Amino acid sequence: MVIFRKGESQPGQSDVVGLILQAFLNWKEARLTWSFFKQSFLKQILTEGEARCVGMLGKGSERYVMTFLNVINFGDQGVYDTVNNLGSLVARFIFLPIEESFYVFFAQVLERGKNVKDQKQDDVAMAANVLEQLLKLVLLIGLTIAVFGYAFSQLALDIYGGSMLSSGTGPDLLRCYSLYVLFLAINGVTECFTFASMCKEEVDRYNFVMLALSSTFLCISYFLTRWHGSVGFILANCFNMGIRIAHSVHYIYGYFKESSYRPLTGLLPSPFLVLAYIISGGITVYS
Repeated sequence: MVIFRKGESQPGQSDVVGLILQAFLNWKEARLTWSFFKQSFLKQILTEGEARCVGMLGKGSERYVMTFLNVINFGDQGVYDTVNNLGSLVARFIFLPIEESFYVFFAQVLERGKNVKDQKQDDVAMAANVLEQLLKLVLLIGLTIAVFGYAFSQLALDIYGGSMLSSGTGPDLLRCYSLYVLFLAINGVTECFTFASMCKEEVDRYNFVMLALSSTFLCISYFLTRWHGSVGFILANCFNMGIRIAHSVHYIYGYFKESSYRPLTGLLPSPFLVLAYIISGGITVYS
């Protein structure tokens, strides 16, 4: 039982609640969590928006502006959904676990919001080395899928769904999706490092970038779809991922600018590797 002396005012109910919240809630982490929640919401719009646009075209839904614009027919919608689900298997089973695992790694090794010079140099060196090797790995996987996916898209769809998928727009969609997988691979790693090291203010600024990007994405999706059918949705996604990669690369470059580490060199394949992919792609396409 708490006894108050004469002349002391008893704390009100709101003051008691405030004291309890201060004791059990870290407000700095709570604000950072709220920033990531807003970011996740915007990323959901960007990553799922094209699927919703395709799925709702012509069905009278009010969720998207493109609902009222009949840009592709129902047959192309079905082919697009099939190719999209098939192509996204690589991202779900390979790139997503990599992104989630190494986000935790970078968040534990680096101190969020701190300059490189203010952190333990051993941890910075380890994070830079891991990031460089990780970029090399996903670049290698993405290039392999892009090169051989272009050549064997028709065969893969013929095995998966027969002539109904392999004789129409399906092969072109899967070829473009193979290129999109390369963008997904690079974006997943660069963003996992960026989000693991950003402070709250930087996350909030990035949320505004994502908001502007979502509007741009919907506009580009519409025009590219009018120009090139359902392939336009995948091209719009490539543009979207390209902008996000550019933002993350800019952040990583600035993050390590004052140090001797250059992890972004992992995005520069050797000339012999590029030559090998060119020769392999040419042989598989014309064989």
